[in-house]
Amino acid sequence: MSHYNAPFEIHVHGQVQLRADVDFSQLQEALKPLWKYAGARSLADGATSAYEEEPGIQFDAKEHVLQMCWTVRGDEDFRQSLDEMCMSLNELAEQGAAIEVTFYDTEFDEEDAPEDEEARDDFVMLFVGPTPAAIMQVQRDLLVQDVVNLMERHFDGSELGGVVSEIDKLFSQRFDALVSSLEIGKPPRGLGGAGSSGHGGGRRPRHLH
Repeated sequence: MSHYNAPFEIHVHGQVQLRADVDFSQLQEALKPLWKYAGARSLADGATSAYEEEPGIQFDAKEHVLQMCWTVRGDEDFRQSLDEMCMSLNELAEQGAAIEVTFYDTEFDEEDAPEDEEARDDFVMLFVGPTPAAIMQVQRDLLVQDVVNLMERHFDGSELGGVVSEIDKLFSQRFDALVSSLEIGKPPRGLGGAGSSGHGGGRRPRHLH
């Protein structure tokens, strides 16, 4: 599969704490949608990023951690690979984790493009975890961090306890609704694949390590 003329460079970035009993073969199978999309025959073959300065996909067997800072060339169909990967990682994860995915429009030239034209860049935040509750905890923590960072421009951190409490109430209501729906094994819409669009507001800088 050749992606040299693909319309996007897609960057996958995140760290997932895995269960202690997870081995390389299990991880290779879980990440098969990624390395297979890249045209590789194995995780070892496909773990290298399109950019040399990025560490790619790494498995720390001692610490039981999956680290991803990996770029592949592709198209919108890569989103299906991401969905499949998240479903598989849910089975291996020890706790909830967030994975950032950024689509960079390779066909957009900021210097030559008309003023009213924007890049087709997109940004998606994915979540994986052993249970819906673990995934919700990560979503809650990220939201609290974002809200507090925003509001600390105007208020002291000690004044924001009530705001955090309201956020906790919202997530408690969501979890209660999930339990009462009798679909505890089936994450509600948004879990495992919720993301916010990155269109407009300037292009996101790449992760460089």
